[in-house]
Amino acid sequence: MKRIVIILLVITGLYIVFNQSFSFDGFAFAGSKDESAKVRNNIEVIKVNVGSVSTTIIPQDRQDVRAVLTGKGKLTVTEEGNMVEVKTKSKWFNWFNIEGKRQLKIYIPEDYTKDMDIDLGSGNLTFSGKSMVLDELHLDIGSGNVDLSNITVNQFIHDGSSGNVDIDTLTTQKGSFDLSSGNLDIQHYTGALEADVSSGRLKIQMDELKDTIEIDVSSGTVDLDLPDSADFVLNGEVSSGKISSDFPLATNGTDKKNINGTHDSGNHEIEISVSSGNVKIY
Repeated sequence: MKRIVIILLVITGLYIVFNQSFSFDGFAFAGSKDESAKVRNNIEVIKVNVGSVSTTIIPQDRQDVRAVLTGKGKLTVTEEGNMVEVKTKSKWFNWFNIEGKRQLKIYIPEDYTKDMDIDLGSGNLTFSGKSMVLDELHLDIGSGNVDLSNITVNQFIHDGSSGNVDIDTLTTQKGSFDLSSGNLDIQHYTGALEADVSSGRLKIQMDELKDTIEIDVSSGTVDLDLPDSADFVLNGEVSSGKISSDFPLATNGTDKKNINGTHDSGNHEIEISVSSGNVKIY
């Protein structure tokens, strides 16, 4: 029995020494992995598919997508058809990794204006550097934290299982937010809004009310901060919970389960349905 234990300890020691000196991705010397792909005129989407890794997206004056991964795991940057994809993959032995967190930096052309599709398993995602102007930005978040700023996009799609999302300055024609569990905090939002909150907290501060707002709350809370100049028609329905508005409303039928009314000229519709939760408009 002692001999077996000693053999296991020796194997473990050899593994640690070898794993500190080499990377299992092609037995290259350990350190960062660096991959890139050209962004040609036919590229319509940049896709980021990462698991448990801290990711920073950095717009630069460049013509390619370059990714640098520090830590264990496999990194690929590939061009296929009309897509450039950045992908990381952890191997089964990464549970034994003593090097700490993995970090991924993705450098993209600052003049890229088409689609981005980001699938974050877990970890942190940050946009760094200058503002981005895109056609469509799709965020699919399993469990992690996202920090975005200065985004202008025709269509913004958020699908979050759990985690926290902070956005500072988002201008869009239409934003769609699906929050299963977690917190979503948006400052300086402009555009149409569609939100489905299963369980969590949605807080949105709008710089300008220009289009329709539709909010469906199964269980959670919504804080909707509108500009003082907002003019809207509010139609709210509550099964178990509360909808309140700090705006004076010309009501046409309000009771414990419904709130209906018009503020100012009523140019824009706000539709709210609450199964169990609270919505505050102020």
